[in-house]
Amino acid sequence: MLSLFFSPRGTTKKSARAILRPFGPVQERDLLGRPLREDIDVPAEEPVLVAMPVYAGRIPQGCREQLAAHLKGRGGPAIAVAVYGNRDYDDALAELQDLLEGNGFHVVAAGAFIGRHSIFSNVAAGRPDEADLAAMADFGARCKAVLDAYVPGGAHTPIALKGSHDLPPHKSVPFHPTAGDRCMKCNACANACPAGAIPIETPWVTDESKCISCGACIYLCPTQTRQYRGESYEAAAKGFEAKCAQRREPEVFF
Repeated sequence: MLSLFFSPRGTTKKSARAILRPFGPVQERDLLGRPLREDIDVPAEEPVLVAMPVYAGRIPQGCREQLAAHLKGRGGPAIAVAVYGNRDYDDALAELQDLLEGNGFHVVAAGAFIGRHSIFSNVAAGRPDEADLAAMADFGARCKAVLDAYVPGGAHTPIALKGSHDLPPHKSVPFHPTAGDRCMKCNACANACPAGAIPIETPWVTDESKCISCGACIYLCPTQTRQYRGESYEAAAKGFEAKCAQRREPEVFF
């Protein structure tokens, strides 16, 4: 089993692992630390799970480009997973389905699960919680049953998912983490930033034209000085928290 994910704050990784708990050995690759720069040719008999966070209703643009260029299927089965911050996953699952089907996979199952919001961290705080993890494990068990019965080369009808297949352009996010006066210049953030938005020479700086607001720098900062700040951010956070206060539950498709 091959598991590919992009997990700047560890949530998507945790979700993928919870889903694949019923399976045997799993080969993992986090595109945060190991972006795809070479082709991965997946044989028809090997299932693949691709789990992506949702940014403004889409999967991250850089991940989409890597997967489209380098993940190659031979008619084998795939599981598509979107992890989102309790607002909506919009077109992310449909986008991931189209990408995988277009690259030679058959998407046999898909799921949308909730994790702590990557920008407004009070939204869905503590998620995935125990109920979420149980739902992920149940989804994984159901996926295993489907995969056990899967016949490579057999008839395949794409599953119906929520979301548009006519995708809008990626939206930019107006908020970006900044470093406070406790920056140790350890460069943990600069070394991990998938967008190259934090210079090694000046790691307290954020190039907002490159930043994708994934939160990896916040997650890895040993002093937690990297945060979202500012009056406009605080005002937006209050509105977003009120709008997204109601708990949303996982959705799965087979």
